[in-house]
Amino acid sequence: MTIEEASKQYGIPIEILQEYECWGLCNEVKKVMGSWQYDDGDLERLSLIMTLHDIGFDPSEIETYMRLQEQGNTNVQRMKMLDMKRGSTLDEIHFREQQLEKLDYLRYHIRKEQEHSN
Repeated sequence: MTIEEASKQYGIPIEILQEYECWGLCNEVKKVMGSWQYDDGDLERLSLIMTLHDIGFDPSEIETYMRLQEQGNTNVQRMKMLDMKRGSTLDEIHFREQQLEKLDYLRYHIRKEQEHSN
């Protein structure tokens, strides 16, 4: 499967595929007649890369995570990365909940003012 085919079929931006290739993590990818060919193992790794991207990892974090996975026996380090991302995501959720509470408070007061003016 070429880079264009992988991008189209799996909805992976070409920039991410090119970055993946630059990391040198795609040992099975072969260059055939000037275009990269992805096998099932590459597509599994790309799926993981997209998952990491979707949960908020930046490209350098993704590369670090993927390099750890390629090394094997790095569950502790990868779990630490996931725990840190989970913690920051929970912090963001709590911050957003506080924002919603403040928004609702202001909306409540505007509604009360509207009721009193009618």
